Amino acid sequence: MNTLTTLFRHLMAKRRNLLAAVLPALCCLGYSPASTASVTSPEILIGTTEGFLEYTVEEYLQRSNIQGRSEIQVSRLDPRLRLAQCDKELTANLESPAQPLGRVTVRIRCDGSAPWTVYVPAHVRLYRDVVVVTRPLRRGVPVQPADVTVAERDVGTLNQGFLTATEQVLGQKTTRALVADQVLAPLHLQQAEVVSKGDHVVISAASTSINVRMPGEALANGAPGEQIRVRNLSSGRVIRARVTAPGQVQVEM
Repeated sequence: MNTLTTLFRHLMAKRRNLLAAVLPALCCLGYSPASTASVTSPEILIGTTEGFLEYTVEEYLQRSNIQGRSEIQVSRLDPRLRLAQCDKELTANLESPAQPLGRVTVRIRCDGSAPWTVYVPAHVRLYRDVVVVTRPLRRGVPVQPADVTVAERDVGTLNQGFLTATEQVLGQKTTRALVADQVLAPLHLQQAEVVSKGDHVVISAASTSINVRMPGEALANGAPGEQIRVRNLSSGRVIRARVTAPGQVQVEM
């Protein structure tokens, strides 16, 4: 945390130095020292907002253990805005939303002898490597290695969610048709079936004192974790069992 605080202060110092270098040039363009000395300029507010967001986003990424690249864009402020020059250091807080991503609002406050508060809108884009489709895929097909890759996208716009590793999707089945370069979201996938109707399976029934295995026949398709109807070929009884792996089902005892 000390490192992040030092970074924030360093960024703010750089921005103050930059503004000090720019103000003489602004005077040459028609801005008078009198007008800039008594008010807090929009440039100061924008610089404070940028510095605060850079610090806040870096802290958020470290705390969440997220690898990504951020871009910060502060909205233009009304040049007619006139706020008294603050005789104390400005403070900044994230007004909304809870996380510094997407469209955000930063509250800049002066707690000096002439206090004021202003709200500055900005946009934080976070780019991460996410799984995308490399070619059109039909609904209901298992995802193969050649079907997906990773590409950088602004995750703030991915309202349906995203995945970050191709290993998360291989072998799963698509729930809808997908187009090339489309970001793959969790709702686009479901577990592929590893047992088909008519397959011969091994039925396992285990407890702390006994472990029984018997031959069976699947009466429905099933993915890992799903319960399906199975016929016990030894007794002829139809039972419900949970699919655990290709050709394997388990009943509770």
